[in-house]
Amino acid sequence: MREISVPDIDYQDEVKKCKTMEDVVGKNGLMQRLLKDVIQQLLEAEMDEQLGREKYQRANESDNKNYRNGYSRKNVDSSFGELELDVPRDRKSEFEPIVVKKYETKCNELDKKIIGLYARGMSTRDIQAELEELYGIDVSPTMISKITDKVMTSAAEWQNRMLDSIYPIVYLDAVHFKVRDEHRIVTKAAYICMGIDMEGYKDILGIWIGEAEGAKFWLGVCNDLKNRGVKDILIACMDGLKGLPDAIKAVFPEVNIQSCIIHQIRNSIKYVSYKNKKEFIRDLKLIYKAPTEEIALAQLDSLKEKWNAQYPMVIDSWYNNWDKLSTFFAYSEEIRKIIYTTNSLEGFNRQLRKFTKAKTVFPTDDSLRKSLYLATDCVMKKWTAPIPNWGITLSQLTIKFKERIENI
Repeated sequence: MREISVPDIDYQDEVKKCKTMEDVVGKNGLMQRLLKDVIQQLLEAEMDEQLGREKYQRANESDNKNYRNGYSRKNVDSSFGELELDVPRDRKSEFEPIVVKKYETKCNELDKKIIGLYARGMSTRDIQAELEELYGIDVSPTMISKITDKVMTSAAEWQNRMLDSIYPIVYLDAVHFKVRDEHRIVTKAAYICMGIDMEGYKDILGIWIGEAEGAKFWLGVCNDLKNRGVKDILIACMDGLKGLPDAIKAVFPEVNIQSCIIHQIRNSIKYVSYKNKKEFIRDLKLIYKAPTEEIALAQLDSLKEKWNAQYPMVIDSWYNNWDKLSTFFAYSEEIRKIIYTTNSLEGFNRQLRKFTKAKTVFPTDDSLRKSLYLATDCVMKKWTAPIPNWGITLSQLTIKFKERIENI
């Protein structure tokens, strides 16, 4: 297929004339005209491919003498509004267009392509090069940014959508990014809440961007969840996030809090000398693998007796945090596996990193929000099944929290 170009309009010059977003993405806006031109050129190229020659080129005597036979008018919906296309026809009615198929009434391919590439972490200049290579069109980075800005409305709607009234389990964690703020680069955190609903499906309930973490910040997050319809959370799993336990208790007073055991182990081991690490880890395993809390406490006392002289700060941290570390002992083995660590959410965070790793610094908070929303949308499309053995888990949770579940 020959290279596609858009020769009739100088789109770089047209971009400069755009004063508002309506001029770019609104009715009869620049993107609507650009999309129409690209699709029209693709249709012409497809017909050339079908006939084996370009428009106005004469056929040889040996050809099957199939010719162009004018055009048929077709209106299709796109995310930039309705497009009026002239679909080429051939005399033998053999032409089957691909870019806009017969009887198809919607076409959102160009902006979907741009937004999809952006979601996968490509910069606006990388997308510009990709589009030029694929379609032979030159779309400026500024225009690409304006196209991807369209998702901000969807991102806001997603962030403010109503949630379920009860979540058996939620995980909370933070991922840090570099953002430009008033001519300086600062580190900001994206605080993420993942919930498991009553049917066992994972869902990202929200992403909040902030600089200072503390009880006041987390109180706002928890109130946001409540305002969006959440009436109760049975178990909240977290990694020692400052101020979060007090904040979530203030909004959901009956919640059971479980601190991540894996994070506690990591924080402990970094203070232990290399020669003692293997032995220390074996002793720690006797605590969190204990069948009951009583046995676990006895093992913790043994750990103190053995190691307190060398690592008193590490031992104290287990005692000081025991009320939040030991919550999972009240549950069966099936539930313990789900709540003793925040690995489920950390896996999601790693996926976010894959999508955003190309952007070392985000120009604005909105740019970060846009990227995180698009990456989240891509990741969540793969969450099509409930977590394993959810039926057993739910039945046990229902027995333990019967009154709370029935009262919602």
